[in-house]
Amino acid sequence: MSMPAVEFHDVTLRYRILVERGITSFKEWAIRRLTARIHYHDLVALSGVSFALDAGRTLGIIGHNGAGKSTLLRVASGILRPTHGTAIVRGRQAPVIELGLGFEAELSGRENIFFNGALLGRSPIEMERRLDEIVEFADLAHFIDQPIRTYSTGMVARLAFAIATTVDAQVLLLDEILSVGDANFRVKCLKRLHEFREDGVTILLVSHDLDAMSAMCDLVLWLDRGDARRFGPAAEVVAEYRAAVGESQVVGGAIEDPE
Repeated sequence: MSMPAVEFHDVTLRYRILVERGITSFKEWAIRRLTARIHYHDLVALSGVSFALDAGRTLGIIGHNGAGKSTLLRVASGILRPTHGTAIVRGRQAPVIELGLGFEAELSGRENIFFNGALLGRSPIEMERRLDEIVEFADLAHFIDQPIRTYSTGMVARLAFAIATTVDAQVLLLDEILSVGDANFRVKCLKRLHEFREDGVTILLVSHDLDAMSAMCDLVLWLDRGDARRFGPAAEVVAEYRAAVGESQVVGGAIEDPE
């Protein structure tokens, strides 16, 4: 029996938040620190999250802003280490977790393809072989030699997605990639994700687009303030989520976060 591609066992992640106010210098902070007058409180980003995802399956991760969705992807990618519990991901990863992450603003798009590829563990030879395909998919032929700092958010997103999904990967980690770019790029993204699913790639996908989650995902994990509120078949969990938040907050298949 094969092992799951992704396993979370009682994963908890806490941040220490400084409570003290009015500290205006490092000297004052050091004095308070040495005299035990610095106070913190814990912010729990994930609380005892457990699930297993078999290879070749697609998991959607839903919840309001601040629920812990992006944090979970960062733990899966190894960017963050759990305070408690274990997170295991088996297979070569390709993460698109934060727009611009792994890009250098002063380098050109072409140079960033090789730079980002190196961060993903890809060799220059491999990236050279994939270069034309990446540029074509991202639709950046006229801008590829311009500095990244001149790119729009949508252009950065297209390049990041193209790099991550053009190279060979066994596990894709995608954060809100469907919410950036124009309609044509969204169609290209969905088509490529379907191809990855057919090829047996494991996908973790964060999105507020509930219609896409129902259509694309085998399973859905619903996070609520760091807790795993529900984990199960996509259609069932999405229906429960819609009912819980109220259809009045659903616009075009996406949940509008309350003020």
